[in-house]
Amino acid sequence: MKLTQEIIAAKRDGAELPEADIRQIIAGISDGGVSEGQAAAFAMAVFFRDMSAKERVALTLAMRDSGTVLNWDDLPGPALDKHSTGGVGDTVSLPLAAAVAACGGYVPMISGRGLGHTGGTLDKLDAVPGYVTQPDNDLFRKVVRKQGCAIIGQTADLAPADKRLYAIRDVTATVEAIPLITASILSKKLAAGLHGLAMDVKFGSGAFLPDPAKARALADALVGVANGAGLPTTALLTDMDEPLASAAGNALEVAYALDHLTGKRREPRFHAVTVALGAEMLLLGRLATDIGDATAKIEAAFASGAAAERFAKMIAALGGPADLLEKPERHLARAPIVRPVFPTTTATVQAIDTRGVGLAVVALGGGRTRPQDAIDPAVGIVDLAGLGEAVGPDRPLGIVHARDEAGHAMAEKRLREAYRLGDGAPRRGALIAERITESTNA
Repeated sequence: MKLTQEIIAAKRDGAELPEADIRQIIAGISDGGVSEGQAAAFAMAVFFRDMSAKERVALTLAMRDSGTVLNWDDLPGPALDKHSTGGVGDTVSLPLAAAVAACGGYVPMISGRGLGHTGGTLDKLDAVPGYVTQPDNDLFRKVVRKQGCAIIGQTADLAPADKRLYAIRDVTATVEAIPLITASILSKKLAAGLHGLAMDVKFGSGAFLPDPAKARALADALVGVANGAGLPTTALLTDMDEPLASAAGNALEVAYALDHLTGKRREPRFHAVTVALGAEMLLLGRLATDIGDATAKIEAAFASGAAAERFAKMIAALGGPADLLEKPERHLARAPIVRPVFPTTTATVQAIDTRGVGLAVVALGGGRTRPQDAIDPAVGIVDLAGLGEAVGPDRPLGIVHARDEAGHAMAEKRLREAYRLGDGAPRRGALIAERITESTNA
């Protein structure tokens, strides 16, 4: 066994670390044998020196093996999941899990909470009264097997090394290191025992990595490492230069997802991304013959109401109200102040600082800047205007749901600042810019 500082020095000097050295470092991070200073030094060495494909796979597997690894081989169908790098109005997981389950897949989705300007799936589900986001393993497995999907939070015994290493990266300016991002995301997905994973890697003003080239590099790394570690994975590069849904805020996004499931409202951009990711999951699980077949099956799951039925059963099985789809207003919290924010002129939306929209929701109390922050499920913004839309006295930028007047005033100011208005049609890129598979990384 080497001294920890020897391993750090080797990476600092640009050497390719053998698997045994990587496993030693990760084991030490898990059990405390590696100090915070040493872990920080290792993270910084990786940040500057990068890692080879072989090292990235070894790091991801070592982090996976730092805790419990689930096994779903006893299911009658494939265990499939999706992961998004996050954005504003990205509540895709809720209808997506149900649609894939309606098509014969099993979705044991282990999700996270929001931090910064993006909302977390668990925060949205916490807005549903009674819903248990941290069930015991027996209940989790029972719901997945019987209903086809269960969306829950990460348990402490799944990839525990990631939790400590992420906390250190967060305060040492090494969060953006692609090998570390990749291992952080995939170690938890590999620990979940999946048979296929669809990645939604976002770029644009509301994305974690706004630059398309950097987002593409992350997608390449995720697909390459996941497949190298034995998890069939495909990634879609998707646009986050405007909110994906016209609603941002926890209870408001749950209501939006319910409308999508029931067919009350299906906005084209949100629907397109949801269907595309669902189709990739079906292909990975060999539940469809090609992308056209897979797309048709996901569309049918929504059109027939089968996806809505699956979602309702999952909510009830995990302690939520049985009539959530039929009577959401009875169960979802509502803010006392609901008021539109109008622009000062009649114009067309030319650009949106999507991150700014997300921060407006955080300022209302609908997000957190620290892990320990409490969240108000009722607040947020709905009916957000999209790129190219005409706004004026008859069409607001959005409708703010606030807890008090001060919150509304702050959100109004931030929302106005997030929108750039003008004349003519704005330049708009493709919603789904690229599909990245194992073959495109070969």
